[in-house]
Amino acid sequence: MPARRNPRPDWVRQEQLALGIRIAARRRALGLSQDQLADRMGVERRTIQRYERAVSDPRYADLLLLARALEVPPAELLPPSG
Repeated sequence: MPARRNPRPDWVRQEQLALGIRIAARRRALGLSQDQLADRMGVERRTIQRYERAVSDPRYADLLLLARALEVPPAELLPPSG
């Protein structure tokens, strides 16, 4: 993947970390392991680990699958707008 021309602003990194925290918190609230969440989504456990540690971001389709697996609307995983 080509390198970015400009680094992302710090607030973007903070939102990535916050998304990972929201994913992990919801997963734990449902009593799911990373393996179980991965199975619900049809992905590998590594993918869940990467989302929770903010190593990678879910693409839109994966965000939809993630929200459904976590039994929340997709907007609940994203930061509040405004």
